[in-house]
Amino acid sequence: MSRRLLVLTLVFLALAGGLATKLWRGPGEVPSSPPPVGLVELPPGSEPDQDQPDPPAIRVETVDLERGDTLVRALGRGGIDGQSANEIGRLLRKSGADLRRLRPDDSLTVTWAGERPVSVTWEASAWLSFAADATEQGWDVRRFEVNPQVRVEPVRGEVLSSLFQAVEDVRESPQLVLRLVEIFSSEVDFTADTRPGDRFRLLVEKRYAGDRFVEYGRILVAQYLGTRTLTGIGFERIRDRFAYYDPAGRSLRKSFLKSPLEFTRITSGFTYARPHPILGGVRPHLAIDYAAPTGTPVRAVADAVVTTAGWDAGNGLSVLLHHRSGYRTMYNHLSRLAPGVRAGTRVAQRQVIGYVGMTGLATGPHLDYRVAKNGIWVNPFSEKFIPGEPIDATERHEFLTHAKTLVTRLEREASF
Repeated sequence: MSRRLLVLTLVFLALAGGLATKLWRGPGEVPSSPPPVGLVELPPGSEPDQDQPDPPAIRVETVDLERGDTLVRALGRGGIDGQSANEIGRLLRKSGADLRRLRPDDSLTVTWAGERPVSVTWEASAWLSFAADATEQGWDVRRFEVNPQVRVEPVRGEVLSSLFQAVEDVRESPQLVLRLVEIFSSEVDFTADTRPGDRFRLLVEKRYAGDRFVEYGRILVAQYLGTRTLTGIGFERIRDRFAYYDPAGRSLRKSFLKSPLEFTRITSGFTYARPHPILGGVRPHLAIDYAAPTGTPVRAVADAVVTTAGWDAGNGLSVLLHHRSGYRTMYNHLSRLAPGVRAGTRVAQRQVIGYVGMTGLATGPHLDYRVAKNGIWVNPFSEKFIPGEPIDATERHEFLTHAKTLVTRLEREASF
């Protein structure tokens, strides 16, 4: 009996405790429990607005500049309204941009947010760029400048078919060929003297914008190893420009170039008797004929005054130059003259005076090049022209030390 009373008492107490707990929570209240994993419990009234619009799509478009383009015209072609285009142009000029130097290979980058332009960028050069950004008050222009990183790098190669191809084979630009040829242009006629197996090596400054190669600087030292070894050492003399000298300090810039053309081939040499291809018979050919495509630039081989420039019977369109020390040079069968070349004008060495053609008695496009000394036609290849000014005695020690250092470095970094 006592055991039954004890069980009934415990059951009563349990029921009474549960009722008390329910009353304490309040009517309709559910026991709290943590939200499921991965779900965030939002406070009342904070549900996302399903009707909020998406942000405008961003797109980037490129406007390529055309010949004769102005900035306003190019921006208009890219969809920028005239008022914004004029404001951008005004602010760019205020920031130092030279809008007269827009080039056909330039481009503008326009960024759009939906139908609204928000940014325009222009790379004026590898070292200078501008960005115009749209603001609530109008447009704001920023200027960015990059300092070139100059690295001195070795380049070497071997001629198999041509000097141009040899430079391309080592993944360098044709610009480097022209610079190399210019150093030795008074010593070597690269149109006639280049042979398979010739080798070259040099140390050249290369300018980078970050890791991107942009352009060549100066060639500090160069060697061309053909029938003989030629060495050109760059040196900046006191009160004079940077120029090239051989290891003994003699100038490599002679008063006359070896050839009036950069690259071509000789089809007929200087001779006192050869069959004439048009007039027939055996006649003297007191010139060097260079085969080249019509329009190839023809250079003055030395500083001169133009004696005549125009039509000259069988010579076709012709230029005659008068140089110092009794020399004259003649350039025949031109297709046209360079602007400003006329009797009485002065021209500088390497200045373009005309363009290859086949006017007059010519069977194909070529240049007929002649040299006279004191009124007598001479063979340009056998003539000893006046050398340039050598290193002065006051700078000789400095030059020789400089030359030895560069040549040693060249042999170490560009060894064959």
